[in-house]
Amino acid sequence: MNRNELVTQIKSKRSFLCVGLDTALEKIPKHLLDTEDPIYEFNRQIIDATHEMSVAFKPNIAFYEGLGAKGWMSLEKTINYLNTNYPEVFTIADAKRGDIGNTSLQYARAFLSNLNFDAITVAPYMGEDSISPFLSIPDKWVILLALTSNKGSDDFQMLEVPGGDKLYERVFKTTSQWGNQGNTMFVVGATKAEMIGEIRKIIPEHFLLVPGVGAQGGSLEDVARYGLNKDCGILVNASRSIIYASQDEDFAEKAREEALKLQRQMKYFLENSELINL
Repeated sequence: MNRNELVTQIKSKRSFLCVGLDTALEKIPKHLLDTEDPIYEFNRQIIDATHEMSVAFKPNIAFYEGLGAKGWMSLEKTINYLNTNYPEVFTIADAKRGDIGNTSLQYARAFLSNLNFDAITVAPYMGEDSISPFLSIPDKWVILLALTSNKGSDDFQMLEVPGGDKLYERVFKTTSQWGNQGNTMFVVGATKAEMIGEIRKIIPEHFLLVPGVGAQGGSLEDVARYGLNKDCGILVNASRSIIYASQDEDFAEKAREEALKLQRQMKYFLENSELINL
């Protein structure tokens, strides 16, 4: 999916919602445990229930890898279902990979070529030669971990480096030169929303993937206020607040209701933004 296609979908759906498929076997409704592939069946119903409000889906790869071969099969079935039935949505492998060139190339082939995700999350701290293999796959995106909202993020990301920058600022400035606005995004935690305004001075046009709205306490209003640009420029990820809205047989219906609540708020912010021509 190229940038224009992503922007078109955002404008069509009046949404910048990304649904995170952080699917844990112990959290899905009990009645699904009797199905052939409970993880896939849960994902399928969530996708069917929320795709009208969502422009992206993001399986968290650790939840699948943790189940061994069966989990990988569930992941493969999930991405195949998305690509076959909803090819208009943007798919993200939340794999958080980061290694030297040859290894990175194999990760890129695994997720972007073989599984055919549109994008993959990558840690940039090993430098350009660890990122360039991902950027070498045509028509795919790299989403760089830049400013996260976890408790330990201040341990390194806020350190001052020579020149007066914080380390996270240097990451934005440097890595934005490796790709372009059509193949590179950045992760910024929603609980750091007040810092997005400063980040926009460094990367005004790039897309941001923003986790942490909902169950983690991030403010969608703040993210929109500081992050929106003329093409929207943000994808807001919500996982637990949507997919685990209910653990009963009505789980898909409740997930749809939660996704619709967020989509309606996003519609409001998009329609009232002076930056975006809908």
